Amino acid sequence: MGKQVALEKKTIRQVLLVLGIIFVAFNLRPAITAIGPIIGLIRNDLGISNGVAGFITTLPLLSFAILSILAPRIGQVFGNERTVFFGLIVLFIGIVIRSTGFISTLFLGTILVGVGVAIGNVLLPSIVKLKFPEKVGIMTSTYTTSMNTFAALGSGISIPLAQGLALGWQKALAVWAVIAVIAAVIWLPQSRRNNQQTATQNSQSSSKDLWQSPLAWQVTIFMGLQSFLFYCTVAWLPEILESNGMDLSLAGWMLSLMQLVGLPTTFFAPVLAGRFKNQKGIVLTIGFFYFAGIMGILLGASHALLVVSIICIGVAQGASISLALTFIGLRTINAKQAADLSGMAQSIGYLLAAIGPILIGFLFDQTHSWTLPLIVLSIVAIVMILAGLGAGRNQYIVKEQHQNYDY
Repeated sequence: MGKQVALEKKTIRQVLLVLGIIFVAFNLRPAITAIGPIIGLIRNDLGISNGVAGFITTLPLLSFAILSILAPRIGQVFGNERTVFFGLIVLFIGIVIRSTGFISTLFLGTILVGVGVAIGNVLLPSIVKLKFPEKVGIMTSTYTTSMNTFAALGSGISIPLAQGLALGWQKALAVWAVIAVIAAVIWLPQSRRNNQQTATQNSQSSSKDLWQSPLAWQVTIFMGLQSFLFYCTVAWLPEILESNGMDLSLAGWMLSLMQLVGLPTTFFAPVLAGRFKNQKGIVLTIGFFYFAGIMGILLGASHALLVVSIICIGVAQGASISLALTFIGLRTINAKQAADLSGMAQSIGYLLAAIGPILIGFLFDQTHSWTLPLIVLSIVAIVMILAGLGAGRNQYIVKEQHQNYDY
């Protein structure tokens, strides 16, 4: 009888943990993706320039780049679970401050939003590695699909909230504070338990080992370049499609389509990755869809070809982000390594993501054509796949004795 009660309690704790991870994931994108559709309303209301308005969308990515490298160290001091809880509180405060309607608070709140999201971004892979070492694939599928679903939702309902319900941009952004509060309440039991294994378990590998590991760099480059491609397409796809003769409103719907068609592959890529000895085949499949999609847009012969190309890109993007996060769990031996690799990969990854849209915009300004920017994106996709083939090897970032490797 006692064993049955203990088993039931363990099951309840695991269910609460999975639910907590899902709700944390709900908060990792919408506070950021909600900005893009209403950036014009913000610009007109506050009287800011296009350059300043664009910086609002870049600022969270810069926060990610800085905080991602610090988050693992903070997690080791306070425990990953408690640090994630603090991250949700910072996210809530940032959303509220950002929604007060002043230029200064808009920037301050956006920075805090970036800090809160960065903590969850980095530490969730480590928590999954620690709590579900045999189920990294399915758990990564679960939380990345949750994350991407709410990312699309954030983009989709901003205008209806701001204009359809006449809430204005401030209240439309403030809505996401409610999700942060719910997630914090659900996550609270995890922060109270605050498992300290992360800080005390096998820590024979140091940060120096990590930064000198070719495999760690391959995971990092794959993460960074998939972020580069994602944020470039999110920023510029509607204008690229408009230049190919598509109505701008329809082009906006194509951006939503791109994100939605990626949801199934977001879920299934980590599941498949966890079942295969190596992930090279998945990487090559992603590369095929990415390259085909970019080339299709470059040709732009018809609307039908453009739609097929967008679907190809969406499929590749959905699979690439979840596979990149899965690599963090598969290529590390414990939760500490996973946190460190996550910090490294996401710090450099979001720095590249911040640079990408600016670079593509600069190339367009210089050439007044989308041909060169699309060629650059295709080259980036090829380099990403080459890095992914290395990251997909059945190997750990730090070698241990008596370990088998698949080169």
